[in-house]
Amino acid sequence: MAEAAPAAGGGIGDILATSDRDFLVRNSGEQVKISSVEASPVAIYFSASWCPPCRRFTPKLIEVYEKLASQGKSFEVVFASADRNEEAFNEYFAKMPWLAVPFSDSEGREALDGRFKVSGIPHLVILDAKTGEVYTEDGVEFVSEYGVEAYPFTPDRINELKEQEKAEKENQTIQSVLGTSTRDYLISNKGDKVPISELEGKYVGLCFVVDGFPPLAEFTEVLAKIYEKLKEVGEKFEVVAVSLDSEESSFNESFAKMPWLAIPQGDIKCQTLVRYFELSSLPTLVLIGPDGKTLNNNVADIIDDHGFEAWEGFPFSAEKLEILAEKAKIKAASQTLESILISGHLDFVIGKDGAKVPVSELVGKTVLVYFSAKWCPPCRAFLPTLVKEYNKIKEKNSDFEIVFISSDEDQSSFDDFFSEMPWLAVPWEDERKASLKKTFKIRGIPSLVAIGPTGQTVSRDAKSQLMIHGADAFPFTEERLEELQKKLDEMAKGWPQKLKHELHDEHELVLLRRGTYRCDGCDEMGSSWSYRCDECDFDLHPKCALGEEKMSEEAPAGYVCEGGVCRKA
Repeated sequence: MAEAAPAAGGGIGDILATSDRDFLVRNSGEQVKISSVEASPVAIYFSASWCPPCRRFTPKLIEVYEKLASQGKSFEVVFASADRNEEAFNEYFAKMPWLAVPFSDSEGREALDGRFKVSGIPHLVILDAKTGEVYTEDGVEFVSEYGVEAYPFTPDRINELKEQEKAEKENQTIQSVLGTSTRDYLISNKGDKVPISELEGKYVGLCFVVDGFPPLAEFTEVLAKIYEKLKEVGEKFEVVAVSLDSEESSFNESFAKMPWLAIPQGDIKCQTLVRYFELSSLPTLVLIGPDGKTLNNNVADIIDDHGFEAWEGFPFSAEKLEILAEKAKIKAASQTLESILISGHLDFVIGKDGAKVPVSELVGKTVLVYFSAKWCPPCRAFLPTLVKEYNKIKEKNSDFEIVFISSDEDQSSFDDFFSEMPWLAVPWEDERKASLKKTFKIRGIPSLVAIGPTGQTVSRDAKSQLMIHGADAFPFTEERLEELQKKLDEMAKGWPQKLKHELHDEHELVLLRRGTYRCDGCDEMGSSWSYRCDECDFDLHPKCALGEEKMSEEAPAGYVCEGGVCRKA
């Protein structure tokens, strides 16, 4: 059996050599004695062709490797493959200019995995070739974020770079944010180079972009209109796209539709800015002031909230935001069912047979606007519950309806899904769907928004209310929910404080007031009260723990039940 030698004392030879192998290989098939590897530091690259993050990182590592070689700096990489077969290994390794552990030595590769406790790939361990000292196991992060600047990848060098970054933030300029030591320009979608100096004295929005992400595409479409409007009224404003695309073709496709500038795709600065501004979500639009200092780490939410009208709040100072908030308040107060469901000649929804139902026939009713899609597993799982509760509500309340807003990808899927629903819908190809999603800031599906008889929004999370209270949640107002809560609290006075249950016989379950939770008995949502085991993180609805009848039993006349005791009033 080939065993990796101990790391201590002998440097890279003891780490990479085994008892019956003292060489590495090149993609030409040439064998290279490990003892002849003089470069230091050496990076061991754990990767595989089947791994998408690996395929994205490998070109970055090749670029750094070749730049260091061109600068005459000592550095070597050794590929430790996790490919499934030799054919895949050979095809992947053919693109790499460095060395590799032979694919045939599976035991040697596994020994390296074990030595460095590799739990995921890509993984890059960088070490001193002479002593075997590990400089870092975060090589992927450092190469991605700093490129050749991280060389020789020692802790001292990384700390130095972090100190430089801290100083840069304190002395930030538009040049330090957007430029590098070798690039002082941006590009237009026509390929023109625009000096970064032309942005000095302007407000600059850094828009992080990636192709193929629908919410971001919708955001940039609105941002483009705001951008043109601000230009039109004479504001000194520019936008710079920061690409997160791994493929240049993907970036070019999306950038072609943008009227602003960009950092060249693949530039190391794109990854640096992800860390610099602590990017955590998309869309993100960082606003830089005329002095080059950061004014706001993300104004995307403001644009999402106000749409095109957000331009009136530029540059989004506290005073301007107060004006926007007041306008939004006035707009919300004037909302009617017609204002959200009618657009021009589109003044109808459709029934099961495709018949047009005028929106005017829904005025005065409580309407649930139901955002969903057939391709969405949670939507398909929720639909039977919604149909059941809808029918219960309709039996007692004629002034109630649901309108389906589809996120399906084609007419056929819409038709199939809608056929299971007993309510109305906005047609699949209808332009109102996009405006409704924006109006109610729909971030995920299924989602239910409740519109009251006056046309005002009474709940943006009617789904949770329906899951917890069923048809009793109607008409989904705060007053109704308070009423249900009081009733539930009164019932809880008669429930046992502790009980044992067959679904959890390890420990007693204790009656506790809870926020929202998922019942481990019926797998549905619950809130307010739960029979819970903290030790096992186990919850049961009172109705699952007690049964419907016992849960709703009331004390006989003349008795009061509280604290687990029933006594005469």
